[in-house]
Amino acid sequence: MCRHLAYVGPPVTLASLVLDPTHSLYEQSWSPHDMRGGGTVNADGFGLGWYVDGRPVRYRRNVPIWTDENLPGLAGSIRSRAVLAAVRDGTVGMPYGEAVVAPFQTGDWLFSHNGRIPGWPESTLKLAETLPVVDLLQLEAPVDSQLLWALIANRLKDVPAADAVASVVRDVEAAAPGSRLNVLLTDGEQIVATSWTHSLWVQHTADSTTVASERFGGGDWDEVPDRSLLVATATTLSITPMEGPE
Repeated sequence: MCRHLAYVGPPVTLASLVLDPTHSLYEQSWSPHDMRGGGTVNADGFGLGWYVDGRPVRYRRNVPIWTDENLPGLAGSIRSRAVLAAVRDGTVGMPYGEAVVAPFQTGDWLFSHNGRIPGWPESTLKLAETLPVVDLLQLEAPVDSQLLWALIANRLKDVPAADAVASVVRDVEAAAPGSRLNVLLTDGEQIVATSWTHSLWVQHTADSTTVASERFGGGDWDEVPDRSLLVATATTLSITPMEGPE
C-alpha cells in the first residue's frame, strides 16, 4: 500500500515534513514500518500538494522519490500552511504513471488514498453507476483510488466533507468487504481522514495538526483507532468511531 501525510498549521517547508525528519515520508518509501501485509516498498511514484494563496499546487512523479534530484531544492524552498504528500506502492494489475499518483485534485480539494478495493472494478459497478457520466469520463486513470475520489468529490457538492468521506467509505466497504480505505482530504483549511484497516497517526499541537500513516520526527503522536473518522483544523481535532463490521 502507500504512505501519506497531511498538515495544516503555520507555514513550513515541504522538506521539513517530507524529507528532513527522522523516519520521514522519504525514508518510509523504502523502509516503512507498518504496511500490514500491503506490500514492502513505496517506489511507484510520489506526489506533493500544497497551497499558494488558498489554491492547491501539485508536483507528481512516477519514479521513486529518492531518484528525483530536483526534489531537495524544490521542497526546501517552498513553504505552505497546508500540505498533502504521498508515496505510492501500486496494486498489482493496475496502471502506473503520474495520473495515478496522489494527491488527486478537484477544485480546492486534494485527496490521497492508502489501500485497495478488492474485486475492483466489478465490485464497485453499482457505485460507479451513481456518478454522472461526465465524472466517469474525466477520471485520470482506471484505478480504484480514482473512482473512490470521484465518489467523494461528487458528494462534496451536497454535504460537508466529513459526511462525504464517511458515507463513501461505508458504501465501498458494503460493496467490497475487506476494503482498505485510509483516506486523506484537505482544502487547505481542514483535514478529513479515515483509519480503515491501515495505520494512521495524528500529532496535534496548539497551532498545527499533522496526520500520517506512520509517526515521524519528534513530538507526541497518538494512534487513530481503526474504523475512525478524523476531522481537524490547525487548532481543532475530532476523532469519532465509524459504523461498520469489525
